[in-house]
Amino acid sequence: MSENRLRPLVFFAHNSVSLIGVGLTTASALTLIGFWVVDVVGHGGSTNPYVGIIFDLCLPALFILGLVLIPIGIWWKRRQLTKIGQLPGEYPKVDLNNPVFRRFLGYVALATFINFVIVGAASYRGVAQMDKPSFCGQACHVMAPQWNAYHIAPHANVACTECHVTSGLGGYVHAKLNGTRQLMAVVFGNYSRPIAAGGKVPAAEESCLHCHNPNKLIGDKLVVKTSYGDDEKNSVTYSLVLLHVGGRDLSGRLSGIHGAHLGHIEFIATDSTNKTIPWVAKVNDDGSTVEYLSSDAKTPATGQKRVMDCIDCHSRPAHSFDTPEGALNKAMVHGRLNTSLPFIRKQGLVLIKAEYASQADAESKITAGLEDFYRTNYPDIFSKNRSQIEDASKALSAIYGENVFPFMKVTWGTYPNNLGHNDYPGCFRCHDGSHSTKEGKTIDNDCALCHNLLATDEENPKLLADLGLK
Repeated sequence: MSENRLRPLVFFAHNSVSLIGVGLTTASALTLIGFWVVDVVGHGGSTNPYVGIIFDLCLPALFILGLVLIPIGIWWKRRQLTKIGQLPGEYPKVDLNNPVFRRFLGYVALATFINFVIVGAASYRGVAQMDKPSFCGQACHVMAPQWNAYHIAPHANVACTECHVTSGLGGYVHAKLNGTRQLMAVVFGNYSRPIAAGGKVPAAEESCLHCHNPNKLIGDKLVVKTSYGDDEKNSVTYSLVLLHVGGRDLSGRLSGIHGAHLGHIEFIATDSTNKTIPWVAKVNDDGSTVEYLSSDAKTPATGQKRVMDCIDCHSRPAHSFDTPEGALNKAMVHGRLNTSLPFIRKQGLVLIKAEYASQADAESKITAGLEDFYRTNYPDIFSKNRSQIEDASKALSAIYGENVFPFMKVTWGTYPNNLGHNDYPGCFRCHDGSHSTKEGKTIDNDCALCHNLLATDEENPKLLADLGLK
């Protein structure tokens, strides 16, 4: 009786399509379960993103494909037999009172439950895999610059999806569709070089404000900048700036840099990186609007109006790239470059700013260039301090490798940081003294509103000693 019940299913399933589906599903299921067991007991912690792609994305896809192929094959064979008139004329009746048939339904229910568990677990692991920073940064080689900068930025412990994907189903679907489009661009090689920075992060209220509170009163912040000269002794100087970060105090009063920008401000930019901003408008508390137009604008400002956001100033919160001067100063402050080597700052700057075909080419030529410099100009130092020169070469190569990626056309200054105005336009995109209303009122550019310069390139600022910092 059982054989009669199962005969139609076995008969129709005996076709190449269904058999391929059974093979794919079985092999994928056994491999997945084996991998999960190994992962649970602690031996599957590979950091290679391709391992996760294979086991959490590719194999589950093959498992589901196999499940889909089985009924397709059955339907296809039944359709073929119907066409040629060889379809069996009698099939067993559906009789729930028959214990054999109920047992058969139990097998089907058990198999369906197992498949549901496997698909559910695989789906969860697949989503978790796609949310990992390693998947975002390492799965595609084109993201090498962003992946490298991510590790040395203040947000190195924050998952990419926390900033790049808005909450909710809509944000998730949009992110995956956008990711699919980017994947196709990588496959066909028609992605931009360098990767465009604009429009990759949702508005601050959907990302930054999950962790940060712009209304928090920070007050003043002392910033000490250490710089080294291009002279033989690599002379060190210090600049001290008191930043009026401000915020909103308990009485609701706004102050400082944050306080001045917490209101509703709109702007129009003429480029995708928001470097050139000819038009700015501020909406007052009473609903009135004050418009400012740059005197450099040759025509009336047209384009999409944007509401000013945190990331319009904090433009590199998680993928910050240094300037060559800034990178060298930091390396010398932290001891990566030995300041006792004569002209190490000047010569190092020349070497890391030169053009190279690749990072490997840069490492080779930086090493050769630094050794040749000391061999020619300081033979005694070259012979006695060879290890220091080798360490300096490695440090310079590392600095170059952290900021310049020739294969992606990423070089010094490719990704500007708009926080401040020393290295890039930053604040001066609006606070340049040329943005005025029709009545002649100008966006304030008084330096003292945002900061006070306490010392500028001084060798021994008294304030550092008074504060016990030197």
